[in-house]
Amino acid sequence: MSVAPQLAVTLDDRFARELSEMAVPWQADEAPDPRLLVLNVPLAAQLGLDSESLRTAEGSRLLTGTLLPPGATPVAQAYSGHQFGGFSPRLGDGRALLLGEITDPAGGIHDLHLKGSGRTPFARGGDGLAAVGPMLREYLISESMHALGIPTTRALAVVATGRQVRRETLLPGAVLARVAGSHLRVGSFQFAQATGDVGLIRRLADHALARHYPGAAQSEHPYLALFEAVMAAQAALVARWMLIGFVHGVMNTDNMTISGETIDYGPCAFMDEFNPAAVYSSIDESGRYAYANQPVVAEWNLARLAEALLPLLHEDQEKAVAMATDALGGFRRQYGDAWATGMKAKLGLAGNPDDSVLLPLIDELLALLQADRVDYTSFFRSLGAAARGDADLTRTHFADTEGVDAWLHRWRALGPDAVAMGRFNPVYIPRNHLVEEALAAATGGDLVPFERLLEAVTSPYDERPGLERYAAAAPDDFGAYRTFCGT
Repeated sequence: MSVAPQLAVTLDDRFARELSEMAVPWQADEAPDPRLLVLNVPLAAQLGLDSESLRTAEGSRLLTGTLLPPGATPVAQAYSGHQFGGFSPRLGDGRALLLGEITDPAGGIHDLHLKGSGRTPFARGGDGLAAVGPMLREYLISESMHALGIPTTRALAVVATGRQVRRETLLPGAVLARVAGSHLRVGSFQFAQATGDVGLIRRLADHALARHYPGAAQSEHPYLALFEAVMAAQAALVARWMLIGFVHGVMNTDNMTISGETIDYGPCAFMDEFNPAAVYSSIDESGRYAYANQPVVAEWNLARLAEALLPLLHEDQEKAVAMATDALGGFRRQYGDAWATGMKAKLGLAGNPDDSVLLPLIDELLALLQADRVDYTSFFRSLGAAARGDADLTRTHFADTEGVDAWLHRWRALGPDAVAMGRFNPVYIPRNHLVEEALAAATGGDLVPFERLLEAVTSPYDERPGLERYAAAAPDDFGAYRTFCGT
């Protein structure tokens, strides 16, 4: 298969070559009538791709995996995973394909990966397809996360396939073209571990080191350094989720990346009212992946990575376990430090080192937010005005203002920096009612609400006239929010 000259792009197959046991060569399903719905022009430029070429019919075929450059080797990646605590030894890309790796003009390496491109040998009972709504959802929320400064996979494009997808009803189908540092996961290492092939685990670890943590490869104990680097990346990532009020919803080990990028935007949402028990996934009946549980789950997932790496840490099993346990013991401190640093920045107190005063103040604030079910994003944004002396908007979030007035008095005495707060507290997030409104319209063929919401959330800190509804809380009749995996 080849592409027209104006679409010339090189897709390396390093993963497929180096880890053939974890790569099943496969081809995307043909798209009957591919039509580009949305293209990420800035990301295309970063990758060295020509946006105008991607808008052509040939470009749409490239973005659906049906017209590829010479030498491209699309593969479905194999991985395992703990799903809601239960281990599945063989998961893999059931409806996705790694087209290959792109080297950008600056020398960075990125996976180009499809979602919704058809059944693979890992598909199990699924149809391998995706609907327009869930693919636009991943585009919207991943680009919002990127704009918020949170490490994430990114969406390059969504292409309608011209095929209907059966869910509860017939829906228009689509393919998402996704870009990531890599798609290596904790589940990738679990798959290698399950084979019993220590050589495969070692080659996978060496691949991960070269791809993401080359400095760690020079360490006296490179595989321990790999684990510690992944742990640090995940501690920082989950702290950022918590600070922004993001609930991932499906923190299975196959959805925790080695790179520290957020992946898989199915049952996820941003909190409206502050609620530590917030759950938005329709299948998380026990609340395993509730907002407040995310740091604990991340630590649990990292323990599974440590188990997979044990044969590389030391030939003596007991010493390997001791090394892994000692390293994992640093997670809570790293997460706690990242979260506390971020919360101080949200409160405009980044330069105040007195944790004996600040941490109790933060705890008291969160209790106040929970008690009055305060809109998390709106509250923190309103604090900028309160820091300047106008607390009227902040006070309107509370039924009983006595407690918040006392808190505001102590907080303002610490001299918060209102200007700095504006860089850490967004005006616009993908509010759930607006996401559903935009996706419903797009499913019906109207992309304007999606485009307007995307415009707002990709400049989240810059308040602009005319976008007031994108900063407003959900209407009272919106009700409880549930999200679905899209399969």
